[in-house]
Amino acid sequence: MTPALALTRRALIQLGVAAALACAALLPATAQADPLPSWNDGATKTAIVDFVTRTTTPGPDFIAAGDRIATFDNDGTLWSEQPLYFQLAFVLDRVKAMAGDHPEWKNTQPFQAVLEGDSKTLLAGGEKGIMELLAATSSGMSVEDFAASVMEWTKTARHPRFDKPYTELVFQPMLELLAYLRANGYQTFIVSGGGVEFMRPWTEGVYGIPPNQVVGSSGKTQFKLDGDTPTIQKLPAIEFVDDGPGKPVGINRFIGKRPVFAAGNSDGDLEMLQWTTLNNGPRFGMIIHHTDAKREWAYDRDSRIGKLDRALDEAPKRGWTIVDMKDDWKVIYPFEK
Repeated sequence: MTPALALTRRALIQLGVAAALACAALLPATAQADPLPSWNDGATKTAIVDFVTRTTTPGPDFIAAGDRIATFDNDGTLWSEQPLYFQLAFVLDRVKAMAGDHPEWKNTQPFQAVLEGDSKTLLAGGEKGIMELLAATSSGMSVEDFAASVMEWTKTARHPRFDKPYTELVFQPMLELLAYLRANGYQTFIVSGGGVEFMRPWTEGVYGIPPNQVVGSSGKTQFKLDGDTPTIQKLPAIEFVDDGPGKPVGINRFIGKRPVFAAGNSDGDLEMLQWTTLNNGPRFGMIIHHTDAKREWAYDRDSRIGKLDRALDEAPKRGWTIVDMKDDWKVIYPFEK
């Protein structure tokens, strides 16, 4: 066979493979193998599959691929958040490690609360308080050095209940949902109250969501040029808190399109759900309700972390799907499989 013929044959084979993959991607969602094997059959799973099928099949509810935007909260929606927000656990470890160089922290809040184990005072500050601690303990670091410290923490820190890395406490059903949406042309974004530079180092490896599709709270930074070496350094100040009404603002600023699918688990996600679903055309709102005290935790209205009260009341009126973790999920974590 001549080189030219070999090249032509190879090109045709590659073209055939590409065409087959393209055709598979265009199959209606219901024609594909079960994309949500960790979800129990029932109304919740049916609602998800029905929405994806309707919005990806030519018809009145079809959504063009470029407009298939899905946003997900992180804490309590994609991974656990008890007994403390995982980012807060990271910050507490940093404060304790740096306390020897900062004797003034013993009498300065919120550092004093960290050193005394006063979780009530810490949690009273919400996401803003966590970001203040994060900004103070990372000031002067380059964003690369900070990312390295985050990655080292994810490798060494262990969750107090499960004795596993925090990044293993992600929800297997939600990993499947993310993959299912992407297989049907959806872009999946994280929109979280957590620090954007805390999440970006590991979200692609854990969720398949690249750094440029992560929206979160942020501290101020500045550009510096040291000789021919440019850096971006972190400053001890908050720039933006991506929580509550800040979430639609963050979506508008960093994504630039209104989502058609949004998932959260707390009142901090209420405005994101409203921004997504109170619009024309097919829309999907989802709330993860923590109801499984045995395999995870059970909490909602009275919780200091992930409080779900107003959003839980509003969900039936808005037609949002409430995911009951105990009843809707066969497994919680990947290590249960």
